Amino acid sequence: MSKEIDSVLDGAGAKPGLEIWCVEKQLRLVPVPKSLHGKFYSGNAYVVLSTVLQRGGPPQHDIHYWLGKDADEVESTLASDKALELDSALGSCTVQYREVQGQETEKFLSYFKPCVIPIEGVFSSESGQLNGESYKISLLTCKGEHVVSVKEVPFSRSSLNHNDVFILDTASKVFLFSGCNSSTQERAKALEVVQYIKENKHGGTCEVATVEDGKLVGDPDVGEFWSFFGGYAPIPKDLPSCAEKQSDSPFLQLFWITAQAKLCPCEDSSLNKEMLETNKCYMLDCGAEIFVWMGRNTSITERKKSISVTEDLLRNQGRSMTTHLTFLTQGLETSIFRSYFKNWPQVVEPKLYEEGRGKVAAIFKHQGYDVKELPDDEDCQPYINCRGKLKVWRINGEHLTLIPDPEQTKLFSGDCYIVQYTYPGSGRDEHLFYAWLGRDSVPDDRADAISHMNAIADSSKKDPVLVQVIQDKEPLLFFSIFQTVIIFKGGLSKRYKNLIAEKGILDETYDEQKTALFRVQGISPENMQAIQVNQVSKSLNSSYCYILQTGTSIFTWIGNLSSTVDHALLDRMLELINPTWQPISVREGSEPDIFWNALGGKTEYPRQKELKQHVEDPRLFTLTCADGANCCQIFFLMVVIGSYAAWSDFVAGNFKVKEIYNFAQDDLTTEDVLILNCHEEIHVWIGSHSNIKSKQQAILLGMKFLQTDPLVEGLSSETPIYVVTEGREPPFFTRFFEWDSSKANMHGNSFERKLAILKGKKQNLEVHTGKSWKGSSKESTPDGLRSKSVSSNGRSSSSPVTSASVTHFNSSTNFQISTPTPTARKLFPGSPFHDSAGSPKAEAESPSQAAVLDQADGNDASESSVIYPYERLKVNSSDPAMDIDVTKREGYLCDEEFREKFGMRKKTFYGLPKWRQDKLKKSLHLF
Repeated sequence: MSKEIDSVLDGAGAKPGLEIWCVEKQLRLVPVPKSLHGKFYSGNAYVVLSTVLQRGGPPQHDIHYWLGKDADEVESTLASDKALELDSALGSCTVQYREVQGQETEKFLSYFKPCVIPIEGVFSSESGQLNGESYKISLLTCKGEHVVSVKEVPFSRSSLNHNDVFILDTASKVFLFSGCNSSTQERAKALEVVQYIKENKHGGTCEVATVEDGKLVGDPDVGEFWSFFGGYAPIPKDLPSCAEKQSDSPFLQLFWITAQAKLCPCEDSSLNKEMLETNKCYMLDCGAEIFVWMGRNTSITERKKSISVTEDLLRNQGRSMTTHLTFLTQGLETSIFRSYFKNWPQVVEPKLYEEGRGKVAAIFKHQGYDVKELPDDEDCQPYINCRGKLKVWRINGEHLTLIPDPEQTKLFSGDCYIVQYTYPGSGRDEHLFYAWLGRDSVPDDRADAISHMNAIADSSKKDPVLVQVIQDKEPLLFFSIFQTVIIFKGGLSKRYKNLIAEKGILDETYDEQKTALFRVQGISPENMQAIQVNQVSKSLNSSYCYILQTGTSIFTWIGNLSSTVDHALLDRMLELINPTWQPISVREGSEPDIFWNALGGKTEYPRQKELKQHVEDPRLFTLTCADGANCCQIFFLMVVIGSYAAWSDFVAGNFKVKEIYNFAQDDLTTEDVLILNCHEEIHVWIGSHSNIKSKQQAILLGMKFLQTDPLVEGLSSETPIYVVTEGREPPFFTRFFEWDSSKANMHGNSFERKLAILKGKKQNLEVHTGKSWKGSSKESTPDGLRSKSVSSNGRSSSSPVTSASVTHFNSSTNFQISTPTPTARKLFPGSPFHDSAGSPKAEAESPSQAAVLDQADGNDASESSVIYPYERLKVNSSDPAMDIDVTKREGYLCDEEFREKFGMRKKTFYGLPKWRQDKLKKSLHLF
């Protein structure tokens, strides 16, 4: 293999980041220094390698060969060959892309934010300079809302139009001209290019001016702009573009590439994976994009021929330069490629190139390179303080039942619950709502759970995070805030009871007189669960421990593959379920007959170690849904009448998903709705200027995303869905970014924000802080915090506060995973939600929806204290608020209710004489 590979590529891909080589005029490949990365000369061809370390598994390599518009055919062919050699040097485990100047893929452009501006001339490694670069007035077009494609156009009035954004770069000033039909996002991205030009071509000293299409010439900047074009004149109306009208059903044709470099069409009209043979190469022509698929048993020579015949096809047929070429090795098919094939296997297969990768690792080691893969992500931190206040309601018919504190950790699979969790944030309280849907729950209860959760969240007016969770798909955070959870079979809701009665189904609702089998799981005493499973032997698994309750005897069963941590959790959980039990401990393989008889006899069950699945890196997508609000309303009606398929047909043409590569915080544009796909859970992020205003709509869009499955990875429709709003992003969301909180709290749309930054007028929104949780420097468990674990007999078992570990995802030039950075968790004593004993206060069951809303909002804060509804603050209240300053009852009212009762704002009220204040308070029974 080494004989076929250029020595200049030795060691390539050993370290994360970008590596770039240029094909010089002497037809040799030379490395480009990092100081010149992102500067491409139109007279050259380049090879670009991106290496990314993933959270688990091997490094990911992508190869792009970039062809300048003035590069000759020989140089372009050499770049293509060198890209293939580089692929071979990396064990044939890369995806290769052909990039043409001005038509680069978004993935390529994402490496060089904010933009790539090709320079006229050629690159010379001898002088280390870029030859031919000289200043001149230029006119550039900018296209793209998340990555921007910059292209120089003739410096002429005829180049301007109403649809695009233009940059006029002059000696003393840079102008941004925005076509009236251009989007706000495109204008904002173009401002980043303006900033780049200002810093790199003008040393940061030139002026910047923005000109809007149709703006009056009376503005000095507008007049100056048009003076470069000989004076103002109207821009002609844009003609409709035929290129924009593309068929929803792309042309598809699969060809087999013979050893003689000929294309033989495959006759089958329906594409399936079995058509691709491992010792052959194929070309899939999709019209706007062409894929070359290379079987893992093909040689470099065969692959070079396949690439050459594909490029010849483009030239001979006069195909558009916008046609993208992607080259794939078997086992590394992209999601787009897989989507063209019918029923591509969803199960992730073992990587077919592991043997080649092992050889590559040996080569690197021999050459002295230390190649390490990132360890599996063992970080199980919840990223938020898990000692806040917990409330749980059960859906009971059309009503909600507030669960008493001692019973909050006991859920039933036939019921649905709403969980409200309030925890200390940065100077304010944060709110997190879950709708937990039991596996056996009734559809009407599920619909009501979502509806009630939205109503409570809307009433709180604090932009809480909403989460939809289905039993058995709970995220780690859900279990972390509960700390201990016991999930029983059966249900207590009226609808569940009615359903099983109507269908004559045996009521399996747990009680201590029945036989019951519990699987014990978790990662620590602060995160452990007991799940009731079917009391049959096939429910056992050697990787777990179990509790078997027979009515007369209690057994604990210890699997041979379980750990000492599992054994400790078993003892803790046994005490929580029933501290009076005296269990009989049984190890796997030594069970008495009575044990098997209780499970209906001994049968086979899983005995192999359960391996932790490889977790992919998160990926960000934009969502567009024409008339999103209307679509969501129709969806909700169709779900109610059970016509989900009809919804799929209705929205298929309106719902579009697009990936954002190498994402960063700046990609969270305020006009968008985005999906952060973490594979085991998804986050729907709602920009404050997007057309999605309801969080229920956002949940429905998240469900549609799961159904669409853009990565063709078999996403479960039951994947947890988080809904996050701009400006209130929680730490478990922001950890995937290099987060700057000041950017998250700016005024205006994305263009106005970028313009304010560019002109040094960055303004932050006023941060509305709730009741603050004061920090403590003591490294001890503070009074007033929720105990980490409380046994069923009331004995609390405290444990020290552990350090939170936050994983930062580097979002600079290359998206890489860094090692976790420990940060000290702050302690927050003095919670007003707990009594002096340190346990949460019990609250009365909510008799109505209105009362529930009051309870949900009862922990909102004013300037210095908790918020309570008026009825609880009155002197003669039947449910008086406790732990308040009775001389300042009015101070606990929210602003809206204060104005309603007093007819004025708090500031006006406190400006009155004291006697008038007291008189008003007496009239309202607040004195």
